[in-house]
Amino acid sequence: MIKPFVPQLVYIEPRALEYPLGVQLKKKFEDMGLEIRETTSHNQVRNIPGDNDLQKYRNAKSTLVVGVRKTLNFDSSKPSAEYAIPFATGCMGHCHYCYLQTTMGSKPYIRTYVNVEEILDQAQKYMEERAPQITRFEASCTSDIVGIDHLTHTLKHAIEYFGQSDLGRLRFVTKFHHVDHLLDAKHNGRTRFRFSVNADYVIKYFEPGTSPLDMRIEAAKKVAEAGYPLGFIVAPIYIHEGWQEGYRQLFEKLDAALPQSARDDITFEMIQHRFTKPAKRVIEKNYPKTKLEMNEEERRYKWGRYGIGKYIYSKEEELELRERLESDIDKYFPNAKIEYFT
Repeated sequence: MIKPFVPQLVYIEPRALEYPLGVQLKKKFEDMGLEIRETTSHNQVRNIPGDNDLQKYRNAKSTLVVGVRKTLNFDSSKPSAEYAIPFATGCMGHCHYCYLQTTMGSKPYIRTYVNVEEILDQAQKYMEERAPQITRFEASCTSDIVGIDHLTHTLKHAIEYFGQSDLGRLRFVTKFHHVDHLLDAKHNGRTRFRFSVNADYVIKYFEPGTSPLDMRIEAAKKVAEAGYPLGFIVAPIYIHEGWQEGYRQLFEKLDAALPQSARDDITFEMIQHRFTKPAKRVIEKNYPKTKLEMNEEERRYKWGRYGIGKYIYSKEEELELRERLESDIDKYFPNAKIEYFT
């Protein structure tokens, strides 16, 4: 059984102690007997223990930096939401294909921000600018926030904040099953709780350090019973031997577990496997034995944002993936909404 994340090493920025949550977390980590160091800024985090790059990378993934979010301009988060809301950065999972490998670069440690009220005030400004339209905020663009929320309760606070909001909606996605502390949050149906799911092959070989599928599904059932609108991200959709059967079994398992009450408002988002050249280099360095197939010759090149193109499946493969998965969803969840396939 995968236990809730506990950092091996905690860094605290002095400014974080000017906020109640910073003080509270410092005390919590002291009481837990964790090693705590001070750092002037997360950029100054040095001396992550390890004899080589691989060990340092793994140790960084179990290091938590408690800090203050300085940039309060939110990034866009299309197609899932209007804005990314930044409560945390980094992830304790070891998914081989993850795009955070390149965006986090040489700093894969996890950061949690304690100036939560300032972040929520900024969200309020964005909502007012777009009024009377609803504004959606994605809380898991740069992290798996559920993975650390049993320690910080930042997400729970945000769920209750948006629960009182007429103009805002919160969304996030997780690969972890540690959801019990979120079940009694006063969400008022304004937060969509999504789980990242995949065929067993993908989870087994490419998602170490995350909760097994059955535990994610069990957590999704609890979340549905707590009245949250539910969603699933099937990503990355990956062609492997027997993929058709692998994905069919996934939807069969979801169908068997989810209560009837949740089925009229379920969303699915689907993202095919893609990689960039820089990502491939980082993945091969961090996971030298990975089975992840990244052969440029067998892929189609597609220009991406920021001038970095990505390699995706051929048009024929993409069409087959899309038709197969959409037909499975129609069969098992006829009332679900497929938000996008990309």
